[in-house]
Amino acid sequence: MTRLLKYLKPYLLQIIFIIILLFIQANADLALPDYLSKIVNFGIQQGGVENAVPQAIRQSEMARLFIFMKPDDKNVVLANYTLVDQNSPSYESVLEAYPAMGKQPIYLLNDIDQSVIELLNPIMGKPFLIVSSLETLMADPDQAAGLSEKMGFDLTQIPADTDVFALLASMPALQREQLSTAIDAQFASLGESLTTQMAVVSVKAEYEALGMDTGELQTGYITRTGVFMLLVSLAAVICMILIGYLSAKIGSGLARDLRTLVFQRVESLSSTEFDRFSTASLITRTTNDITQIQMVVIMMLRMVIYAPIIGVGGVIRALSKTASMWWLIALAVVVLLGLIMTVFSIALPKFKAIQGLIDRLNLVTRENLSGMMVIRAFNMQPFEEQRFDKANRDLTATMLFISRIMVIVMPLMMFIMNGLSLAIIWVGAHEIAQSRMQVGDMMAFMQYAMQILTAFLMLAMMFIALPRAAVSGDRIADVLETEPVIKDPQHPLDFPEPFKGTVEFRDVCFRYPGAEEDVLHEISFKALPGQTTAFIGTTGSGKSTIVNLIPRFYEVSDGEILVDNVDIRKVTQKDLRDRIGYVPQKSNLFSGTIESNLRYADEQASDETLKNATDIAQASEFIAEKPEGLLTEIAQGGVNISGGQKQRLAIARALVKQAPIYIFDDSFSALDFKTDSALRKALKEHASNSTLFIVTQRIATIKNANQIIVLDEGRIAGKGSHHELMKSCAVYREIALSQLSQEELA
Repeated sequence: MTRLLKYLKPYLLQIIFIIILLFIQANADLALPDYLSKIVNFGIQQGGVENAVPQAIRQSEMARLFIFMKPDDKNVVLANYTLVDQNSPSYESVLEAYPAMGKQPIYLLNDIDQSVIELLNPIMGKPFLIVSSLETLMADPDQAAGLSEKMGFDLTQIPADTDVFALLASMPALQREQLSTAIDAQFASLGESLTTQMAVVSVKAEYEALGMDTGELQTGYITRTGVFMLLVSLAAVICMILIGYLSAKIGSGLARDLRTLVFQRVESLSSTEFDRFSTASLITRTTNDITQIQMVVIMMLRMVIYAPIIGVGGVIRALSKTASMWWLIALAVVVLLGLIMTVFSIALPKFKAIQGLIDRLNLVTRENLSGMMVIRAFNMQPFEEQRFDKANRDLTATMLFISRIMVIVMPLMMFIMNGLSLAIIWVGAHEIAQSRMQVGDMMAFMQYAMQILTAFLMLAMMFIALPRAAVSGDRIADVLETEPVIKDPQHPLDFPEPFKGTVEFRDVCFRYPGAEEDVLHEISFKALPGQTTAFIGTTGSGKSTIVNLIPRFYEVSDGEILVDNVDIRKVTQKDLRDRIGYVPQKSNLFSGTIESNLRYADEQASDETLKNATDIAQASEFIAEKPEGLLTEIAQGGVNISGGQKQRLAIARALVKQAPIYIFDDSFSALDFKTDSALRKALKEHASNSTLFIVTQRIATIKNANQIIVLDEGRIAGKGSHHELMKSCAVYREIALSQLSQEELA
């Protein structure tokens, strides 16, 4: 998989943009539980009052708070509040906002930022708690007696109509400090957050004393927070849509590029490289394997980057809510990782086997489709059905094995997530009961825990998908990184002009890759323009191999092949093949029309050129019989026309090229003797200046050739004209007499 990363380079900017969007989406998703926590904690539980720092407070109430503040803290508070009385310019507007203030002066909070509010929260929160607690204690004689013992001052002796706070204000500072310390001890276990939360009750009471509508305050807070929550959700949705679009675009673009590159690489491979990859395997690599890469790239862009952000961010935010329950998340993650690693270790070998099994299924299918007539002729349908069934069952069994693992994994993962939710509720309820946590914080912690586990689930999905994609990536990279054995020279030569088409073999030897022995041994001959050079010999003697060396489908192992006295390894393959008209043993036609197949040799060929080529190839007659003529549709592989018609169209296609060199590799085998004779006669007249190479098993086809080369086990057994070989070459004579009578050979 990593071997294909370099092909993502054209999409680098889009990937960077996706990463930015993922950060935005992750932060938006992580912010939602926090907003929910605020709605529950501040909006519902605290009536919309978020801090222990009131926006407005009566001067008399502030005086009570000052009793329990240190001088420095008192100065900080005064620095951030402004006293408003009847003489203040803003008195009327303040009275409208706080109608119950009457003529009493009030302190208004200045315009300060959040950091100052966080500084003032503990400074004002604790005095608020002390004041409210002291009022509660004075109403309960038993609690007042207990506090009197701790502070050395008997609160129970204070008359009921006495202003206790005025009395405390007149007390020595030491005694007030003892009282404050004694009350602090009652809330020793409270943290700063819960202290603020408890002080909010007093702040809300102060707002009511000033005539504020606290119901509207609560509704306004919930509404504002809800709107922010919706906006954040909308931002996350927009990011998700853009990420999905861009990731799909990148995945599809990469798949398109890889298919193009694989196809181009396959086109550049020589026959030597084709021996390494079967046709079925190349089809699988170009289709199924690349589809696997496309899917994984989309998943990676959407999950692999997003999951760690959510995981790390979720941990940080969850611990900020409460650090006492970290072990619940840690336990769930450990169990989940153990499950993922177990599945990974079991599934990996199976994923590696899947692509090979798909190759096998494609191979069997392709052989059955291409050889259907042979299968029917020999009544081998039951055998082929069994062969296909075995390949199909092997693939199905492997896929079912993986599917069964997935069926088990998902319920287990859901069990872990639901179990974690129950554990958080159980432990969180005890924390709330002991005033160490707020309800909203527990709900937010639960959501963060789910986000963390979801992040690990995303990674688990990637771990499951990556092995198969890694195998597919390696298979694709193997093709892309295969360097053709036959390469163009760095500084190619040009053929001399005018080009004649003389071909000369000088001591050519050839050995197939991996073979132990040469199949051609010291082949030397010269083919001249205007002459026909024919090759004949027993099956496997090397006839087709020789002519396949001329267009460099294979590279010679030793010796050299010269065209117009230029070694063909010193010119480009394109320049060489532009001068050769080639008709292979198997006549390959492409889906389209007869005309499109003929123009395959030259797209700019005139209608007259097409007509001449079909006339020479003896194809004009059957083309004229077709209702649509040259526009007659040709099915894939030419299956809708006969073998002889396919051969004639293949020959006509080569003739359209009007090349100085023609190679006919056993291209007359499907023709009757009359058509064969007429074609060769027309070919001799219209290609009189070209160098012709004919590979055949028919003596009649090459009887009049200028030069006949007889091959036997990769060596030249004889060379000359028909009459010369009948006298001097026993191999040729034996082949000739097996086909024609003595009179016909004369």
